[in-house]
Amino acid sequence: MSQTTRAQPGDSTTLAQPGASGGFADDRPLRDALDRALDAIRDRSHFSAFPESPSPRVYGEEAAPAGLAAFGTWQGTDFPLRTAPGASGAVATERSPFGIGLDIRYPRVATTGLDDLLATAQAGIPQWRDAGPDTRVDVALEILAALHKRVFELANAVMATTGQAFVMAFQAGGTHALDRALEAVAYAYAEMTRHPATALWERPGRGEPVRIEKTFTVVPRGVAVVIGCTTFPTWNSYPGLFASLVTGNPVVVKPHPGAVLPLAITVQVCQEVLAARGFDPALVTLAAEADGDGITRDLATHPAVRIVDFTGSAEFGDWLESHATQAQVYTEKSGVNPVVIDSTHAFRGLVGNLAFTLALYSGQMCTTSQVIFVPADGIDTDEGHKSFREVGAGLAAAVDKLLSDEGRAVELLGAIVNDAVLNRVEGSTALGGEVVLESRAVRHPVHADAVVRTPAILALDADDVAVFGRECFGPVTFLVRTRDTDEALALVRRLGHERGAMTAAVYSTSERVLAAAREVALDVGVALSENLTDGVYVNQSAAFSDFHGTGANPAANASFVDAAYVAGRFRIIQSRRHAPE
Repeated sequence: MSQTTRAQPGDSTTLAQPGASGGFADDRPLRDALDRALDAIRDRSHFSAFPESPSPRVYGEEAAPAGLAAFGTWQGTDFPLRTAPGASGAVATERSPFGIGLDIRYPRVATTGLDDLLATAQAGIPQWRDAGPDTRVDVALEILAALHKRVFELANAVMATTGQAFVMAFQAGGTHALDRALEAVAYAYAEMTRHPATALWERPGRGEPVRIEKTFTVVPRGVAVVIGCTTFPTWNSYPGLFASLVTGNPVVVKPHPGAVLPLAITVQVCQEVLAARGFDPALVTLAAEADGDGITRDLATHPAVRIVDFTGSAEFGDWLESHATQAQVYTEKSGVNPVVIDSTHAFRGLVGNLAFTLALYSGQMCTTSQVIFVPADGIDTDEGHKSFREVGAGLAAAVDKLLSDEGRAVELLGAIVNDAVLNRVEGSTALGGEVVLESRAVRHPVHADAVVRTPAILALDADDVAVFGRECFGPVTFLVRTRDTDEALALVRRLGHERGAMTAAVYSTSERVLAAAREVALDVGVALSENLTDGVYVNQSAAFSDFHGTGANPAANASFVDAAYVAGRFRIIQSRRHAPE
C-alpha cells in the first residue's frame, strides 16, 4: 500500500508546511500543488504535498491532541452530514479492532432509498459539469486542504476502525491517501485539458475560407459509486472518489460497514466545501448500510450508476465486472504475491527487509508477499551457502528480533481487523507442511482488548500449490521449496496468470536471473522489486512515482494512477457553428 516510513520533515519536495491546524501554507497557493504534481507524474520523481510525520515539529504541539479530541466527539453520537438523500433511520456497525468504543450512528440507506439517492446526485450534474475543469480542480484542491486540516482526526478514525497503528494510520490513512487523491486530480486535469475548450477551424477555398467555431466540453459519465474496504478505507477510496468528482461526476461513497467513520468524515468535508463554493453538496453522498442489508449489488447495478470503484475480494470484484455492465468498473481485488530468492549479496538485509514486509499491519495488505520460493538446495549468500532450512530459520529469526519488544511490535503489527483474519492465522498450522515460525499473541500495552498476532511461516513443497496458490489474507506466509529458480519463476508465471498479483520480488546476484524475473513480470503484468534490502519494501508504493496495480493481471483491472484510470470517467462532446463574419 502506501509508504510507511520515518519522517522527513526537512524534505525540500514537501509542499504543504502546516502550522498547528495543518493544511496548505498561505504562501503556497493550491495551484502550486497541482503544478508540482503534474511535474511529478511526468518525471516520476519523489514528491509529497502533505508532510508524513505526525511530529509536533511539523504540525505544532496542539494538532495531535486536537485531532484526538475531534475524533472523540463522534463517539456515541449521530454523525452529522449536510445532506443524506435516500436515508431512513440510522445504523451503527463498526467494531474497533483495538476495542475502542465507537457506537457512531450514520444515516442508513436501504435498497428502497437508492432511487432517491441517485436522483438527488444526478440533479447536481449540469451545474458541476458547466463549472469546467479548472473550477472543479480548484474545488477538489480545497477539499484536500480541508481534509489535511483534519488529518489527525482522520488518522484516529482510521486507526480505530481498521486496526492500523497510529503512525501508519496517519500516513496510509491520512497524508499518503491525500497524495494519491492529488495524483488522481493531476492525471484527470491533464486528460481533461489535453484538448482546447474552443477552436477556430478554417478550410481554405477559392474565395473566403470556411470558418467554423468549435466547442469541446468535458461531459461526465454519470453517478459514480466508490465501494470502500475495511483495511484501507481512505487510501483505496480517494483515487476513485477524486478522479470521478473532478471529471464532473457526482460520487456516492459506500463504506464497508466495519470502517465507516473515515469516509463519513471525508463526505462531510466534501459537502462543506461544495456548499461553500455554491455547488450542490449532494454531489458527494454517503450510503451506509446495516450488516445484511446488501445494498452494494443493487447500488452498483442501478441504471443510473455509470462508474464503480471497488477494493476488496476477488470474488465480489469479479461479480461486479460481470454484472455492473452499465458502468465503467475499476477493481482492485486480490492475488498471490510472490518472492523468488535465488541468491543474495546481503542475507541479513534480505531477511530483515522481508521480516518488516510480513509484519507491517499483520500482513493485512493487498501488496504483502504471501509466497517465498527458495531452491531446495539452498542459496549462495555473502555469509556462505545457506540451506533451505537455514533460509527459513534466518527469516524466522529476523521476524522474532523485529517483534521482540512488545511496545515496538504493536506499532508495526497493529491489530487483527476481523475474525476471518484471526481464524485464518490461528488455523494456519492445519494447512500442512512444516511450521517455520508459529504465530503468537502480543499484549497491547494500551488497548487491552486488541487482538494482535505475529506472522506465521509455513514450509511447503512446490506441489502444494493448492495451499499456497490461493490468497491467504493476513499474517500467514508460505516458504516454498522448489527444484530450482527456474521452477520458481515458472510458478510465478502460472499463479500470476491464474490468480494475479499486486507485487512481486526477486533476490539474485545473477543478471541472468534478474532478466528472467523481469521477463516473467512483464508477461504476468506485475510490478517487480529487485534486491530490496533497506529503506524500501515490496508492499509499499509511492504516489506520483509508483503505479499501484497494473490492470494487466487478475488481481486488478486498473492502476493507481495512470491516464486510463481517469480518461474513461468523462467524454469530450463537441458543438460547432459557422464563425461570425
